[in-house]
Amino acid sequence: MDLTIQHFIALAPLLITCATVVVVMLAIAWRRNHSQTFLLTVIGLNLALLSILPALKVIPLAVTPLLHIDSYACFYMALILASTLACVTLAHAYLGEVDTNTGYPGNREELYLLILMAAAGGLVLVSTQHLAGLFIGLELLSVPVYGLVAYAFFDKRSLEGGIKYMVLSAAGSAFLLFGMALLYADAGSLSFTGIGKALADTHLPSMLAQLGLAMMVVGLAFKLSLVPFHLWTPDVYEGAPAPVAAFLATASKVAVFAVLLRLFQISPAASSGVLHDVLSVIAVASILFGNLLALTQTNLKRLLGYSSIAHFGYMMIAVVASNGLAVEAIGVYLATYVVTSLGSFGVITLMSSPYKGRDADAMYEYRGLFWRRPYLTAVMTLMMLSLAGIPLTAGFIGKFYIIATGVESHQWWLTGALVLGSAIGVFYYLRVMVTLFLVETTIHRHDAPINWQQRAGGVMLLGVAVLTFLVGVFPQPLVELVQHAGL
Repeated sequence: MDLTIQHFIALAPLLITCATVVVVMLAIAWRRNHSQTFLLTVIGLNLALLSILPALKVIPLAVTPLLHIDSYACFYMALILASTLACVTLAHAYLGEVDTNTGYPGNREELYLLILMAAAGGLVLVSTQHLAGLFIGLELLSVPVYGLVAYAFFDKRSLEGGIKYMVLSAAGSAFLLFGMALLYADAGSLSFTGIGKALADTHLPSMLAQLGLAMMVVGLAFKLSLVPFHLWTPDVYEGAPAPVAAFLATASKVAVFAVLLRLFQISPAASSGVLHDVLSVIAVASILFGNLLALTQTNLKRLLGYSSIAHFGYMMIAVVASNGLAVEAIGVYLATYVVTSLGSFGVITLMSSPYKGRDADAMYEYRGLFWRRPYLTAVMTLMMLSLAGIPLTAGFIGKFYIIATGVESHQWWLTGALVLGSAIGVFYYLRVMVTLFLVETTIHRHDAPINWQQRAGGVMLLGVAVLTFLVGVFPQPLVELVQHAGL
């Protein structure tokens, strides 16, 4: 295999991210310094993000049989790196000062190392068109997240969440690997294109291929927390430190959904037959269960966990439709969902840090927040409106695209489920918003003192809020970006 300069330019985002992992690891070994580790991480992520621009000039390019860099991969790499950068900024505010009375009472630096490794796994996932690359990327993404979820080791909820995620994620990986083996036995190829050609030649996928694909869907549905493989989600979201929950909700799920979409787009026969009906049932169940279970929550992180189940159910409608606007709709929806989730978890992070016991995730702790932190209230209100899909917010544009896709492909039952789910969702999002503006109480205060790290996180949050509004008012730049990144 002859590697040219073009290959290295195309791989630059992944190479720079991996080089940052090594540099941060050596820096930690040399001298523990929270601010230094944060700066190195931010510089590396920014360089990786900027390296996508020269990569766009040499793509599409098959670097190896496992990695194929194209505009689709570049768009999702940018989304993963930007959300990782935001999560790292939140983590810096969350971990607090060196003094154990005002900050996290353990080693802070390894958190950045684990986030970087998980981000590298995400970059591999969105660049692959091969089952081996899919599995390698998924494991590189998942394994560091086990440690991230359990990072607040002195909190039993965090440890419990880490163990649950590890056990269920391992079970999901086992399903995925077995499904790949069955698919390879039938198709004789591990590349998405080869599988698609083999399935298309037989017109109707054989029982072996359908079973293999079904097991792969089970494995990926675990990672995306789709019903009925969603049971880990609320506990893991609640137990994980707030910046880690933000990473899990954004970068991690974006990478898995991007590779799932690529598999079904390159191998259209993969989502035909019985599997098409199964995916439809999963979409409807995720929308209804996610929204209905969120109604009863008094914990904000659990509520956002159930909400994410519903949102990925909405996106499954476009996967089922699989033609016309589907790829564009998912690109727009994922971008708007990432921005909105970062804002929601960002508010929880800034309320919780520096770390003192558990996170400020109980609903009562946000009662009357408007009178204490008006700008945080403004951000959270906008995020709730966006998650509900209210016009003039980014979330409305995403939902509009999904509905357009459902109507275009005549998926009336799925579109009806989306409308019903959105109506239910409005209730619990409004409940959060109303709580923010209620009369302030003096009990159960969990506000963190504001320092410069908090201010840096606050500036990032305000930027996210402005972006949410701008995309809602003028979505054309995002739409054009997604259109250029089509498969």
